[in-house]
Amino acid sequence: MIQSTNKILVPIDFSEQSLIALEQSFNLAKKYSAEITLLHVIEDGGMIAKFFTAKQHDDLKSKIQKDLDDLAADVTKKSKLTVNTLIAKGSAYEKINEVAELINATMIVMGTNGDVNLKKKFIGSNALRVVRESSIPVITIKGKKHRKGIENIVLPLDLSKETREKVSMAIELSKLFANSVVRVVSVLFTTDEFVVNRLTRQLGQVKTFLEKEGVECSAEIVKGVKGEDSLAENIIEYADKVEGDLIMIMTQQETDFTKFFIGSSAQEIINHSTIPVLSIRPVYRKDTTLFPNPY
Repeated sequence: MIQSTNKILVPIDFSEQSLIALEQSFNLAKKYSAEITLLHVIEDGGMIAKFFTAKQHDDLKSKIQKDLDDLAADVTKKSKLTVNTLIAKGSAYEKINEVAELINATMIVMGTNGDVNLKKKFIGSNALRVVRESSIPVITIKGKKHRKGIENIVLPLDLSKETREKVSMAIELSKLFANSVVRVVSVLFTTDEFVVNRLTRQLGQVKTFLEKEGVECSAEIVKGVKGEDSLAENIIEYADKVEGDLIMIMTQQETDFTKFFIGSSAQEIINHSTIPVLSIRPVYRKDTTLFPNPY
């Protein structure tokens, strides 16, 4: 995954949450030896914008460019990282993904207020749309306070065939962040013996694989409460309990169903977790075997 020149894209609207996300990107950029690209999207189609003259539009763009350049200079001074700036015009989530593809970004790191009803905000509903359509990993950050690095990675595990992508990414991040601990967790809502045994076996396989890769890990099955609709709530509660710094999720539950589908649990975790959430779109696979060769 690591490229010769990695780039982390950070959408900026100068709100508190987007600046918190920017600060959280510093350590990630250092670990990946990456440049940071600050992107501001001027959303068109607004009622006020329609009354702007061409000069007013130019003046606005010039002011935003100056603010971005000042911010980039401040980030470089603080972090010693290379920081680039870009301005785009159009739909925020569309432009974020377009620019990510254009610059061949390794990852997107963006703030979210977690409220999907705030459709006119740059963050919020746009964050879910970026996650839904992004072909690269996206870290969404809702909380206000976070540790500088990553000590505990929470890895929710189910019986889906896409789990291997999460495991591979968890190994990569664990090694990048000085062997941070991977906390594998499964939430169980049934007493069906077949499901319990299969999940337990898979949990053991993943734990063994992580340990063989030299990754410190724990594995735990948590009894689900309040019904299956509360899966996200159970995962967030577990992540809070183990003082997680990052929750890793897959964004599509059925990759052969639709290209741009986000499962309801994934949405709930992104919307409500104050712990940063790393969303990965799974690669389509026909086989249902988690690991082709048993350990």
